[in-house]
Amino acid sequence: MIAPAVLLLTAVLALFVALAIGGGAQAQQLSDPGAGVRYGLPIAKMVVNISAAGMIGALTLVLFALTPQRREYGAALDVASASAAVFTVASGTTGVLTFLNVSGVPFQLTAEFGSKIGVFFTDVEAGRAWLITTLIAAAVTVLCFSVRNQTLVFFVGVLAAFSLLPMAQQGHAAGTSGHGQAVTALGLHLLFAGVWLGGLLTLVFIRQHLERGRLPIVLARYSTLALVCFVVVAISGYASAALRVGSLEQLTTPYGLLVVLKGLSLVILGLFGASYRLRMIDRLEKRGKNSTFWWIVVAELAFMGIASGVAAALGRTATPVVEDLLPTRTPAELLTGDKLPPELTPWRLFTMWEIDLIWLLVGAFGIFFYIMGMYRLHKRGDKWPVLRAVSWIAGLLLLMWITSGGINVYQRFLFSTHMLGHMALTMAVPVLLVPGAPVTLAMRAIRKRQDGSRGAREWILTAVHSRFATLITNPVFTAVMFAGSLWVFYYTDIFRWSMVDHIGHEWMIIHFVITGYLFVQSLIGIDPVPHRLSYPMRLILLIATMAFHAFFGLAIMSNTGLFVADWFGATGRTWGDLPMDDQRVGGGITWSIGEIPTVALAIAVAVQWSRNDVKEQRRSDRRADRTNDAELRAYNERLAKMAERDNAQK
Repeated sequence: MIAPAVLLLTAVLALFVALAIGGGAQAQQLSDPGAGVRYGLPIAKMVVNISAAGMIGALTLVLFALTPQRREYGAALDVASASAAVFTVASGTTGVLTFLNVSGVPFQLTAEFGSKIGVFFTDVEAGRAWLITTLIAAAVTVLCFSVRNQTLVFFVGVLAAFSLLPMAQQGHAAGTSGHGQAVTALGLHLLFAGVWLGGLLTLVFIRQHLERGRLPIVLARYSTLALVCFVVVAISGYASAALRVGSLEQLTTPYGLLVVLKGLSLVILGLFGASYRLRMIDRLEKRGKNSTFWWIVVAELAFMGIASGVAAALGRTATPVVEDLLPTRTPAELLTGDKLPPELTPWRLFTMWEIDLIWLLVGAFGIFFYIMGMYRLHKRGDKWPVLRAVSWIAGLLLLMWITSGGINVYQRFLFSTHMLGHMALTMAVPVLLVPGAPVTLAMRAIRKRQDGSRGAREWILTAVHSRFATLITNPVFTAVMFAGSLWVFYYTDIFRWSMVDHIGHEWMIIHFVITGYLFVQSLIGIDPVPHRLSYPMRLILLIATMAFHAFFGLAIMSNTGLFVADWFGATGRTWGDLPMDDQRVGGGITWSIGEIPTVALAIAVAVQWSRNDVKEQRRSDRRADRTNDAELRAYNERLAKMAERDNAQK
């Protein structure tokens, strides 16, 4: 096909030009691995990126755009399987070339060479990363070939997305400044760029399998995904470049010039999507001619090839901001990669920032799509309570501040600040988010698919009606998870993992928010759930759970040992309370401040109870009016008969 050939040709040309500009293929002064490795490694990485994109993009289209009953569905899964197979080979090759590059050992078919490369793949972080990537890619290859059920394919897609994680973690040295931010930015960049490029490639490969009239429908769905991908790729690309370039003056360096070239390619691709694809969809629907569209696709893939080639060369180009891999000068830098922040004050808690791009985007997209759902309801004449929107937006803004504001700056150095963030994530944020009723809004605002494919509405319904959802929304289960997971988290090595590993930190946020959300949903939720307790039982469950929660806070206050002592006791902090005193403050926050949302929940349950009684009374009155008090008359007649029977017995 012309389009894939154009992609590969432009990618290779852009790679060699970028290597020449950045000097990424120049001979090393010490232990040079040879020209084959110097050029082979960036080429292999470029193939890794393109094949991973084909795998993830094809799976995304399968999940959100294609119909299982049509040939297009199986064809796209075949594209995903083939791409994953190439990804497997390319990842393994990249791992071997990486070993040759860092070790300077020539490739040999000897036992000694095998022993050395075995140590590299098992004991060295970079080697383990490529080994894990290769194994996951191989598993996805088999699963894409054998699995056809839509729900199971979703989990295959999740596994495919996880294959990018080891690559993201290699993008910035652990222990250096901004490591967590760099991993997040690169991971988002790889994932959403893959969906964008891979989705377009998949459309090209399955074009012969699309039935008449299907192209405009599938293209419209892909365009929505591409728009989201463009926004995320642009923001994550900027964040990643800012960490590595440092300042505008550094844009004149070879690395800076390549960043500018890649950025221009992405801007042109965005203009393609804005000025051509939206018009082209309408033209395809009205005229049915698609020859012009496919030429536009070829042009888009050419620019995507340029971006892919430059991206591969950037990995071999020295950055203006040098990553200091030597032992750092302070304990804080040694542990966190960042300098110790100044002494915590109320002002700094609200003015200092350390952006977590994942939650910033989650919050922004959550607010945007919620408002768009309300707008769609308004256009068709339906209403949506404004207070629900206010509550939802406030909850997401609070989530964004906790994960990117002063709490995120200081939570690595102060246990009390960490606990303040924990309480807000697991109690304050859900108390605001749950009344927003996002599932109910989605069910009313998102159009139902009629062709058997699954869009956002269908996937939400699938999740809500699943057996797993039935389990995790059970009020007793949510209460046990909400309170019990506190002890498991803080009294096992999971807490340590959340401090020392950025992935652990992100998992911690997800866990806190979800467990809190499910617990609050079981008490005051508007969205439908399989199990709903009576209002008296909800209050009992709330009181019992929060008593357990308060006991946990008291246990922390009375604890004689320091949590993660080699972290909180070793940051070199010279201001604030001593670590043990600070930990007791954290326990006090759990016990006292954490009870504030409890009062709010109790009030909310009481208000809902009162309103429910009023509704039941009104419903009873309306029923009585319709039946002319038939139930009351029947009750009175039964009493009269009982009285007559009693009198007769006398």
